[in-house]
Amino acid sequence: MSDYQYAQGGTGVSTDMSVDAGLRSFMLGVFNKMALGLLLSAVLAFVTATVEPINALIFGTPLYYVVAFGPIAILLISSFVMKNPSPAASGIIYWSVVSLIGAGMGALLMVYGGRPDGMLIVAKAFAITSAAFGGLALWGYTTKKDLSGFGTFLIMGLIGIILASVVNMFMQSPMMHFIISVGGVLVFAGLTAFDTQRLKHTYYQLGGDQRSMAVATNFGALSLYLDFVNMFQFILALMSGGDD
Repeated sequence: MSDYQYAQGGTGVSTDMSVDAGLRSFMLGVFNKMALGLLLSAVLAFVTATVEPINALIFGTPLYYVVAFGPIAILLISSFVMKNPSPAASGIIYWSVVSLIGAGMGALLMVYGGRPDGMLIVAKAFAITSAAFGGLALWGYTTKKDLSGFGTFLIMGLIGIILASVVNMFMQSPMMHFIISVGGVLVFAGLTAFDTQRLKHTYYQLGGDQRSMAVATNFGALSLYLDFVNMFQFILALMSGGDD
């Protein structure tokens, strides 16, 4: 999911990107939108976990399956149907995915809210994720090392984690759960740096096309949002000892 469909590849840009005011403005727009997405997700998670009528509607009816599988369905369908999305359409995709994931994460708050130290673990995991994400994104933005070659390995690692997670749903192995969680943190840490650098090159590839940059802002924010949320969940799983 992380490498969703804004412009791909091409890291042959040799200009000094770090001093480009237009690039800074573009990246700031991406990270601001991602931060707003995280804020909305947090609010929706709190509401679905604590407001009883909404909680019962989402987690006690078939609507739960819409919330749980809706983000994947939106990403898959839009990737096949929308070959040249407009800024409005890409924005709808972003906010729909963010909203559904946020609502679904209310289940996490319900689980951890029932533990004496549960919410403290959630807060610590979020703080660690924020610090790690910030550092990795900064490195991806400033490094002169070409990270494009890591993309294929990261996607292969992500597929491996997904398959291992499905297998462990039946095995229920604590050791495999631990390995999956560690692997998940490493993969999404790598994707954070990779996606940040790729966004830099996307900006230059678009050549100042405002429509395309608006679309890239939405899809770039979506990629980084998914990196953050997935890394947070894997860190939370490690910190909780797999009790989630």
